[in-house]
Amino acid sequence: MTNMGSGGFASEGYERASYFRKLKIYDECNTWKPIHDHVPEYFTTQESCYNIRYAYETDWGDYFFYGGPGRNLYCT
Repeated sequence: MTNMGSGGFASEGYERASYFRKLKIYDECNTWKPIHDHVPEYFTTQESCYNIRYAYETDWGDYFFYGGPGRNLYCT
């Protein structure tokens, strides 16, 4: 198996895809800051194998879903 995370694509969302939430950056002044002011660059090289989706909402803060089934008919 080549699953990443739970094996579900990021687009499947909560209860299907893996996620990190309430992300913060610890800066050079020793202060925690939300990342939505400076959203990091993210990408995947094989969307048919794995993917990632970033979002922000009040309850979860900055978060992203990630994952995928890995090797499959559409992933080479």
